[in-house]
Amino acid sequence: MSGDNVAGKIRGSIVNLVSWIAAYIVVSALIFATLPSVIPQVKPLLDPYSSYVAIGLALFFGYMIIRSFSNLVYWMLRVKYPHSTAAAVRSIFTILGIGALAAGIAGGAAGGAAGVALGGFIGMVIGFATQQVLGQAIAGLFVLLVRPIKIGDYVNVAGEQGIVEDISTLFTFIKKDDGTLALVPNNQLIGSKIYIIKRS
Repeated sequence: MSGDNVAGKIRGSIVNLVSWIAAYIVVSALIFATLPSVIPQVKPLLDPYSSYVAIGLALFFGYMIIRSFSNLVYWMLRVKYPHSTAAAVRSIFTILGIGALAAGIAGGAAGGAAGVALGGFIGMVIGFATQQVLGQAIAGLFVLLVRPIKIGDYVNVAGEQGIVEDISTLFTFIKKDDGTLALVPNNQLIGSKIYIIKRS
């Protein structure tokens, strides 16, 4: 992809991010400030459900803001790195952002010290639940950044020997001599010896 196209995508991502942030502020102000003052009958109807509406808005707009920010990071990395590396970083930012959003909303909903404790607990649960995937994704990021092996190399890694077909966020694809395709988890790749038999 040319530099002009990437620059255009970066500008578009910045506009998208700013638009979602502005939309969240405007919609929240309309629902919680403008609407009750313009139509007083709405206030008694809205008050019992205001926390649920706020959580719904935070979830929707929070997710869209996280997605826009992750896309911005992706296109900024595309200036220097290939698609696979930038996509790995984007995935990690998205996962961490969603975890932080869920923990923050849970903490805010409970309020005060209970909110902090609940937010921390939800963060720990999300961390433990995604530990394997996150570990594999971070290992994949290291493989893509450090590049100990490249696509087309003939290697022996994690007990599998063959040609490197592809390197993704979670797996490295090895085409073995008998034609089978082995998907080696990237955390195994980082944690074991790598034998490069022939460079591409």
